[in-house]
Amino acid sequence: MTPPARAQAAIEIIDQVIASARDNGPPADVLVTAYFKIRRYAGSKDRRTVRELVFQAIRHAADPPVNGRSALLAVAPELFDGSGHGPAAATEGEAAAAAGVVPAWLLPELSALVEVDGRLVERAPLDLRAKPPREAVLAELADAVVSPLSPWGLRLPTDANVTGLPAFTEGRLEVQDEGSQLVALAALPEAGSLVVDLCAGAGGKSLAIAAAQPGARIVACDVSRARLAPLAARAERAGATIETRLLNTPREAEGLSDLAGRADVVLVDAPCSGSGTWRRNPEGRWRLNPERLDRLTELQARVLDLAAPLVKPGGTLVYAVCSLLRREGAGQAADFLSRHSGFQAEDTGLAAGRLDGVGKLLTPGHDGTDGFFIARFRSKR
Repeated sequence: MTPPARAQAAIEIIDQVIASARDNGPPADVLVTAYFKIRRYAGSKDRRTVRELVFQAIRHAADPPVNGRSALLAVAPELFDGSGHGPAAATEGEAAAAAGVVPAWLLPELSALVEVDGRLVERAPLDLRAKPPREAVLAELADAVVSPLSPWGLRLPTDANVTGLPAFTEGRLEVQDEGSQLVALAALPEAGSLVVDLCAGAGGKSLAIAAAQPGARIVACDVSRARLAPLAARAERAGATIETRLLNTPREAEGLSDLAGRADVVLVDAPCSGSGTWRRNPEGRWRLNPERLDRLTELQARVLDLAAPLVKPGGTLVYAVCSLLRREGAGQAADFLSRHSGFQAEDTGLAAGRLDGVGKLLTPGHDGTDGFFIARFRSKR
């Protein structure tokens, strides 16, 4: 592919990303892969260059651009020269997508601790979680460095091929952002404890807890069969014993009734805006709107209220969201305490992050992790 042809391909993909963000469709990386799956004439260098153009354009714009052409024109105007197989030449005064980091309507929603700069959307590092002892895995990876915050964390060059490493295929290494590892660390139980991971998804945090505390009983729950399905294979590869439980909406409480008042630790890694993952999914800024944020905060409150009765007297509830928005983090934690007088906030035990209300906020600018709010509550009952 010529440079102009690559530019045209990038424009076509960005148009798909804009439409997908509007319609809550597949993420950008899936769309890039699908685009080239039916265009096998494109070589690896073509695919890599087009992907870089697509994500450069996405990271540039806080709000959805008018179209892919305006998005790419903002970051690579030199490619609009009218050459064959490429986009038409730019016209005088043609508008390019405006630069921005955070959509204007979201700025008041951010925690005051958030650094509003390019670090929110820059490409994230490749963080890995090693099965303890970390030193054994580190010795096998020539290019790895120890992550600064997690006792299990390692970091490799961004383009490293992880899935081909023996440590990965043998279940001793998982791809997991360091902030996500710290959520698991805040929920780490004692041996013999019952842990309920209430919004487990594919089970990354359940796997981290199982690796660090194999003596715990872990019940990983979710309302989505598709999200929960990969956990069984991941647990088998890691040699972990994790129970999975598919819950039915809106009868989740019935599916959890046998665990009521018995859990030593309940982890609520709640559905959220994903504003803490803009480094990995920069088009997430285009997907969010006020109505969706309202629905998410209502869901977070509902899940917390579902979690509270599961905690045994003296037990712990850990609340986490991959969000930089105060309403989802410190505000949600404060509202939980106002509804549940039988709980009190306690220190997360994490050295990382900064106090935000009763919890800790991790930010890309301050901690070099995805954005996370983490709070821990103790049952007084």
